[in-house]
Amino acid sequence: MEATTSNKGSGRGSLASPERTYENVPGHVIPILEEELQDFETQATRFLRGELDPDRFLARRLKQGVYGQRQADVHMVRVKLPFGGVTPDQLDALGDVAARWAPLGKGHITTRQNVQFHHVPLVHATELLQFIGRVGLSTREACGNTVRNVTGDPWAGVCPDEPFDITPYAAAFVRYFVRNPVCQDMPRKFKVSFSASDDDRAVSLIHDLGFIPRVRDGVRGVEVRTGGGTSIMARLGGTLYDFVALDNGDYLKVSEAIMRIFDRQEWLRKNRARARLKFLVDKVGIEEFRAMVEEELRGEWVAERNFDPHPLLLLHDEEANAPAPRSSYAAPNGDSPEFERFLEANVRPQRQAGFCTVEVKVPRGDLAPAQFRGLAQIMREYTGGYARTSIQQNLVLRWVREEAVYEVWQRLCELGLGDAGAHEVTDVVSCPGTDSCKLGITASMGLNRAVQERVEQLGITDPLTRRVHIKISGCPNGCGQHHLGTIGFYGASLKIGDKQLPAYVAHVGGRYEHGETAFGQRLKVRLPAKRVPDAVERWLRLYEREREAGETFARFVDRVGTKPFEDAVRDLALPVDFNLENLAMFIDWNRREPFKVVRGEGECAAG
Repeated sequence: MEATTSNKGSGRGSLASPERTYENVPGHVIPILEEELQDFETQATRFLRGELDPDRFLARRLKQGVYGQRQADVHMVRVKLPFGGVTPDQLDALGDVAARWAPLGKGHITTRQNVQFHHVPLVHATELLQFIGRVGLSTREACGNTVRNVTGDPWAGVCPDEPFDITPYAAAFVRYFVRNPVCQDMPRKFKVSFSASDDDRAVSLIHDLGFIPRVRDGVRGVEVRTGGGTSIMARLGGTLYDFVALDNGDYLKVSEAIMRIFDRQEWLRKNRARARLKFLVDKVGIEEFRAMVEEELRGEWVAERNFDPHPLLLLHDEEANAPAPRSSYAAPNGDSPEFERFLEANVRPQRQAGFCTVEVKVPRGDLAPAQFRGLAQIMREYTGGYARTSIQQNLVLRWVREEAVYEVWQRLCELGLGDAGAHEVTDVVSCPGTDSCKLGITASMGLNRAVQERVEQLGITDPLTRRVHIKISGCPNGCGQHHLGTIGFYGASLKIGDKQLPAYVAHVGGRYEHGETAFGQRLKVRLPAKRVPDAVERWLRLYEREREAGETFARFVDRVGTKPFEDAVRDLALPVDFNLENLAMFIDWNRREPFKVVRGEGECAAG
């Protein structure tokens, strides 16, 4: 690319960031500004007194990561964890939040590596934000038409296949754009990812901006991908530039140029459902969009900016703090099939000899206070204090000594988190759905539990079947990333006379591993929610019965198409009569009342 500049400003404010000193401490990426929290408290108090218009308060509330729920007078608070990084003290604090302010007594890891707390009364929101701020946690710009949480590969810095650690540059990106006037009121939200290698574990192609590390002539850089997005009318992005340098700040410059172009598209603002960057890129094509970026990079605004990333980098030597060897460690007393399975599924060697990562399988992404605190203590004792959340809604413990894995597993078992199968067929992903989201149609968390239980009952031992990923969204917006699931579902409804029945639309054949990303193919059947576990079982057995040697589920779908999957569940998709025998079909998972679609106005799509 040509590292020059653009001819027009955004028209929405120029960057004049105050000089700040940034901490080289993992988990302390976003600076906490006390004056922001004080202002939020003032505005929240005025709103609760009826002195502030709801629409005016809405923008301030979203900017601070406080999002409205479908239930009246309570809110979801979204805590940003840039590239998933979290410290033991922060996990302790998150556990305290779950215990003190979350009525359900849990925190939820999202597919964007955040942690969310639901049903929080607004009167307690400021106290919560101040509390987490004391340990370096921020909710700033977790919602609204801003740059959302920047996601990343949780194995960055320790994986054998990376050309270099992308983490410092991801942190600099976060610090450059948080509170940056250029991206405070874009047409819609803006999602960014940093992968560690060509395996693309952060799934760059579904993002507005995605970065893959590259080295050219000894210079560190990134491949820049843009124009992706899930939700309605999902699109996979494309490569904008094969190589953009990092250390001279070109990646920040190009990123700002893209955001400035996006920010000026007034036609996008007219239809909120089509206001994402993917629609602009899809309309003009990647070549024309690249020309727009090159033109933007010739503007006067470039000379006004300081793109040097070095003051913003997170420079921290994790290896220097890795746990030292002890004289002895616990070991299995004889054969331990459960531990061997855990080793196989949840443990990976690091590129640093003698160390490994342990992926903790967190069912539905939910952690109770005692689990937050227990994980924090495991981190202190066995990881040097290092862990990151994942887009699979799990937690990846880093820097675990190989000889300590059995003890770590025992401790995880004590917390109810010792199950094998992280990122396998029993590790089902879902968004909160109608548990809290205004846009939710179905109870996706309840279906998650039912599907997981069914798959566990199948006792799957086949290695290829274990590689199936099941993802569930409570509506078409796709916060459960159902588009990417080997088997994916999104919530819908069926009309039976004057009654409504909870249902799901299925996709098969999605993938996002080993550098290959593809959306699943939608099936032409709509399944009642209570029949989905049966459908999953049939599809898994169909695959095992009819696949070719070594053929993955996704490749099987490519070969046979969707018809065999539709035929396998045709009877399950038949209409259901409303009678006493079928009454349970008209009640969603984990619900007691008859199903009815109730959707509110989305403040900003969850995720």
